[in-house]
Amino acid sequence: MSKNQSEYAKISAFAADEPEKFWADVAEKLSWTKRWDAVVGKAEGPIPRWFIGGELNACYNCVDRHVDDGFGDQIAIQYESPVTETARSLTFAELKDTTARLAGAMQARGVAKGDRIIIYMPNSPEAVIAMLACARIGAIHSVVFGGFAAKELAARIDDATPKLVIAASCGIEGAKILPYQPMLEEAYALADHEIDATIYWQREQAPAELDGTRALDWAKEVADAEPASCVSVAATDPLYILYTSGTTGQPKGIVRDTGGYLVALAWTMEGIYNCPPGDTYWAASDVGWVVGHSYIVYGPLLNRNTTVVFEGKPVGTPDAGIFWSIMAKHKVRSFFTAPTAIRAIKQIDPEGALAAGHDLSPLQAVYLAGERTDPSTLEWTENLLGKTVVDHWWQTETGWAICANPLGIEELPTKAGSTSVPMPGWNIECLDDDGAPVAANETGAIVAKLPLPPGAAPTLWNAEARYVEAYLDRYPGYYLSGDAGYIDEDGFVYVMTRTDDVINVAGHRLSSSAIEEVLAANPAVAECAVVGIYDSLKGQIPAGFVVLKAGEESDPATLEKQLILDVRTAIGPVAAFKQVHIVSKLPKTRSGKILRRNIRQIADKEEATIPATIEDLTVLDEYYDLFDHESGAT
Repeated sequence: MSKNQSEYAKISAFAADEPEKFWADVAEKLSWTKRWDAVVGKAEGPIPRWFIGGELNACYNCVDRHVDDGFGDQIAIQYESPVTETARSLTFAELKDTTARLAGAMQARGVAKGDRIIIYMPNSPEAVIAMLACARIGAIHSVVFGGFAAKELAARIDDATPKLVIAASCGIEGAKILPYQPMLEEAYALADHEIDATIYWQREQAPAELDGTRALDWAKEVADAEPASCVSVAATDPLYILYTSGTTGQPKGIVRDTGGYLVALAWTMEGIYNCPPGDTYWAASDVGWVVGHSYIVYGPLLNRNTTVVFEGKPVGTPDAGIFWSIMAKHKVRSFFTAPTAIRAIKQIDPEGALAAGHDLSPLQAVYLAGERTDPSTLEWTENLLGKTVVDHWWQTETGWAICANPLGIEELPTKAGSTSVPMPGWNIECLDDDGAPVAANETGAIVAKLPLPPGAAPTLWNAEARYVEAYLDRYPGYYLSGDAGYIDEDGFVYVMTRTDDVINVAGHRLSSSAIEEVLAANPAVAECAVVGIYDSLKGQIPAGFVVLKAGEESDPATLEKQLILDVRTAIGPVAAFKQVHIVSKLPKTRSGKILRRNIRQIADKEEATIPATIEDLTVLDEYYDLFDHESGAT
């Protein structure tokens, strides 16, 4: 073991052997209004909780603290909106003032500690301000991606029972203006719970109609408000609720506590993302997703990094070079995006010509998460940028990375297809159906031994029994991740697929990701998905769906035969791989996850339960046509 490798091993062993001391040392870097009574222990909820008895405020730690320390003039938020052709920046001092005034406006409307606020906005500084304003006064925010359907929004209103909604008047999807007020009003009509009012951030592209009573003007509310002070909350109090679609289609309200979350993020900004205070960090995600919460808002601001807030797409706003342009403009040190964004760029600009001429020398690494990074995408990115690319694994439930390459500690070897190693605090195992550990390189259910580290969701909003059923019952003493994969002899973790995406071919369990790796390695393929579809003889057989690179002129029939041969050569005849379909697009959520389950449902002629997060419902028409049956999507 090299000296560098031993550093990671030493820190991981410290966190495993002395978790209370490890996390208490990190917590000392934050500002607490009351020190904790116990670092970790039994409190409310089904799993151990962190920093019991401690009190602090998230907004103070992310904003006011830096102003008090003399960094008020540093840029806190750098907003880039290619869809509106605008850019602006806010210093920490400006962010403190606007946040305090919005918080004061909410207090004037009766919002108090513990009240819920739904935020329905696009990526913008105002969305960040709204989140921080809630945290400032101890209100619990629940961000719903702007543009969500009224029915889904109504379900979240009834579950969270918010006092107010803070919304933009519209969103912008590429060149399309999407007014939000009609969707909000429809959701209010569908919901049983009544809110007091909606505060609208007015956008000139499509202003909302205001009445001064239930539909209020953000600018006026803020201008008239007295700035609010930070309210101390318990470390175990919720900071936010973030809804994620469950396997049944029923939203799950992931609860994030305040103290443990901030402590975990404080460690990650330098331990994983290697981004010292004062440098620029960019997560090209959306505030509506967990990545946006952790690494557009709370993580970078907590660490006094400038955070880039981007309103646009990786391609088409205006072109597939927008990422490189913004990185160069703002001297981004650490960049985080989804593999699907890189694949979209690769499809349009396979040679990476649009990266040429941009000075990316400040960039240290690219971090990919959201779904598995196939080796060909990782290698393409490394070759184009000449930078380390980190494929890391985490979930909405965990709030931060379970496995990663900890560049702030050391740079471990890159193993294509692996999410590297468990981060300090995560004790990861692979178990078989009976709960016994599997051997190295053997596939099993990936689980985390309790207690979970700080930052992981302690429960679901008003649904503790559902939390236990979903995550704790299957393997007592462990958290069930829902992912399947293996751990190699060096301790590197390979997250191959969701457990319900394992394909069972005549008793042989195959990973869809392993087959996808083979398809993606073909130079004609931009991205792909593999699902198991019903077969009367074998139970299931794998079917591949591939999107070609822009300008690709291969003969479809010849290419399909070659891809089938490639899989048979790499995986073997046991895969029974005989179907490849060339499609124009893959169905995805707005966060970039491929909807494999829905493809399988369509292929098997089942009723397809489509999540509200789908990026474009019309994409599915191609799949209904492909399998020759009428739409049954709900």
